[in-house]
Amino acid sequence: MKFALKCSPGQKISKRQGKVAIIGAGPAGLGAAGYLICKGYDVDVYDRMPEPGGMTLFAIPNWRLPWNNIRAGVRELRELGVNFFSNVKVICDYEYRIEGDQFVKSKIHLEELIDKYDALIIATGTWESRKLKIPGEDLKGSYLALDYLFRIYASQHGYLPKSEVFKTGLRSMVVGAGLTAVDAAIESQLEGAKEVYLSYRRTINEAPAGKAEINRLIQRGVKLLELTLPVEVSGKEYVETVKMIKMRLGKPDASGRPALEPIPGSEFTLSVDTLISAVGEIPTPPMRKECCGVALRHNGTVDTDAQGRTTRLGVFAAGDVTNGPTLIGKALSHGMRIAQSVEAFLEAGGKKGGSWRS
Repeated sequence: MKFALKCSPGQKISKRQGKVAIIGAGPAGLGAAGYLICKGYDVDVYDRMPEPGGMTLFAIPNWRLPWNNIRAGVRELRELGVNFFSNVKVICDYEYRIEGDQFVKSKIHLEELIDKYDALIIATGTWESRKLKIPGEDLKGSYLALDYLFRIYASQHGYLPKSEVFKTGLRSMVVGAGLTAVDAAIESQLEGAKEVYLSYRRTINEAPAGKAEINRLIQRGVKLLELTLPVEVSGKEYVETVKMIKMRLGKPDASGRPALEPIPGSEFTLSVDTLISAVGEIPTPPMRKECCGVALRHNGTVDTDAQGRTTRLGVFAAGDVTNGPTLIGKALSHGMRIAQSVEAFLEAGGKKGGSWRS
């Protein structure tokens, strides 16, 4: 995958004044790095993982997005002069733990980077899975999809021993119908599950992954449980059963999608030994609340204007950390667009220019 889209073959890049730090080496961060290095700026990228790529390497399977293509794109960025600082976590006043933190070898405070660079882009993505918030979901054998997939792919890359991959039982249930849920269902089969259920509270017609992806799962033998919702997980120490309730679609709600209504008396129980929750991801900026002058919205995303400017002079945000979970291409494109805002900011005098969001 090419990230330096603004560089022409054989182009001689003219150096410009300005040093930019990017936090996060996923699609948005790499897209921004590619744009800025092609425009002649010095670019340093900080990331928690042992190599750049973000979710494209550590949360998406090789068969969906070839890892060699990601590594080729990163290699080109290195050759153009982008500096990568791996195994580094950028923190603010309050640190919290998310998937991938086991690779962190050093930490640096956000304020230190803001002071050191002419501009900074936060592009840390959405590295925390949402929980089901039902009784029993903390039993052994119950996993969050992002952590489940992350361990599998980190092991395949050689960064984690196979012993740290979550154990998959013979009967697995995946909750959700996005691409992460699809990947988790397939990986649970590959990890040894003989029977796999996919529970989705709506129908295949509303599945975020699309009907084609869900139908492919069905062809693989995955059993689709439409209009169902887990309400309780039971077991002594490990997951043994999941209590479900059937749903029906009501009138459209404020989002335009049919509202969901549980059907009284429709509860039923399934015997499973693995539960994988794939019901969305949460933005993971370097802070949980306003810090270093960078404010967050009520949903945890970084507060930015249309140009990607945060509430702190010289600090921008790009990708899922400000937009919420989206597709790889959209995150890459947004990173490039925000890099253009950084370019305009630096050309106008940067932190000395005095122009910022009102």
